[in-house]
Amino acid sequence: MKKASLLDDYLRRYAAGPPWTLSAGSSKEADQAVVIPAYAEKNSLFETLARLAENDEASLERTLVICVVNNKSGAPPQDRENNLQTLERLRGLVERKPLCIAQDAEQMRVSMEKIADSSLRLGLIDACSPGREIPERDGGVGMARKIGMDAALHFLRPAGGSCLLFSLDADTLVQTNYLAAVRQAFSSRRMQTGVIAYAHQRPSDPATQAAILRYEIYLRYWVLGLQYAASPYAFHSIGSTMVTTSDTYLAVRGMNRRAAGEDFYFLNKLAKTGPVCRLDATRVYPSARVSRRVPFGTGAALDKMVSGADRELRFYDSRVFEILKKWICLMAQSYLQSTAEILAQAKAVDPELEAFLITRGFLRVRPKIKRSVRDGKTYLRQLHGWFDGFEALKLINHLSQTHYPRTDLVSAAASLLKKIDGKSISLRGGSEKDLWDLLVYLRSRT
Repeated sequence: MKKASLLDDYLRRYAAGPPWTLSAGSSKEADQAVVIPAYAEKNSLFETLARLAENDEASLERTLVICVVNNKSGAPPQDRENNLQTLERLRGLVERKPLCIAQDAEQMRVSMEKIADSSLRLGLIDACSPGREIPERDGGVGMARKIGMDAALHFLRPAGGSCLLFSLDADTLVQTNYLAAVRQAFSSRRMQTGVIAYAHQRPSDPATQAAILRYEIYLRYWVLGLQYAASPYAFHSIGSTMVTTSDTYLAVRGMNRRAAGEDFYFLNKLAKTGPVCRLDATRVYPSARVSRRVPFGTGAALDKMVSGADRELRFYDSRVFEILKKWICLMAQSYLQSTAEILAQAKAVDPELEAFLITRGFLRVRPKIKRSVRDGKTYLRQLHGWFDGFEALKLINHLSQTHYPRTDLVSAAASLLKKIDGKSISLRGGSEKDLWDLLVYLRSRT
């Protein structure tokens, strides 16, 4: 099937359609799009757009920035009003008639002027006005990302390479080389999906600052553990860092509609088509805001830590990554073995590993995979397709709930770094300075 047919099939069968339509200030085609969901983000979105506008003119000319202003019909009145005000300002920018509203703060005025005076090509999707809201059954930010990315497919045309779909958040800032550096990374055409390096913004409030310090260490500790285990799913799952080609997007049937965790599940699918690469020639800066919009993620974690509900963030015991590492090694050597032999070796690694595999259907799945392939390489790829990032998370949670309970940050980090580097790391009880030094180190590794 030709690419055009794949696109037509996707748009017909899987894409988000009416009532959501893209309004763009220019009909000129682009070969990349930045999709930004915005829910009650009037106070953040325009600074993000202003930062994007600081990218070089050539990159801006080839890029369409699509803002999806969204809410469900049951959203609080103040959030719906925030969205309508955001729509009003965005429409003025799309039509090159920026509004000067009396109550706008000075920062808003500066950002609006910077956007208006730049080559930023702006598109707008109204998913918040009456009759255009996201249905209650269709999730939240995942659906908003999907609406924007699907709309971009109608607009994008390759110019000597792949079309790129960037995922960004309305409260995430970017560097001036954001667009050019990512395009350069994809220029070889071998890369299909990338995750951009990130660092959370440092809030002024001491309690939130302490919380985001520990939470970002937690995120990076998780990825470092997966790297140690040689997992093909060892990458960050943060929505504002994701970039993929339009062809790869079509291959996985697009973004999911989840209200939370959409980035994890999307990247989990993309990783099955090819490696998810780290892009470190530029960096994005997600917000470190307390939030209760979704039950998990950065905002929810910060809320629990700052409120005292979960003040001491607990880390996975490093031994769970040791078990995962041995299981992944066993998987790679198991092509010529029987299912019973594999389970016996899994039990020798840890009885809970065997118990988990049986519970997750390994006795049924593995013979089916073995019958469907003719070589070890294909076998391992399909086995990793089954034991994916979600299954790895389930295994680690199972081990944590049985024999290896979670522990404190200092003990976990020191133990994992000793496994990786072969030397003891002293955090001296976890002072703030030591933790910031640890975060800088982890940023260089993950």
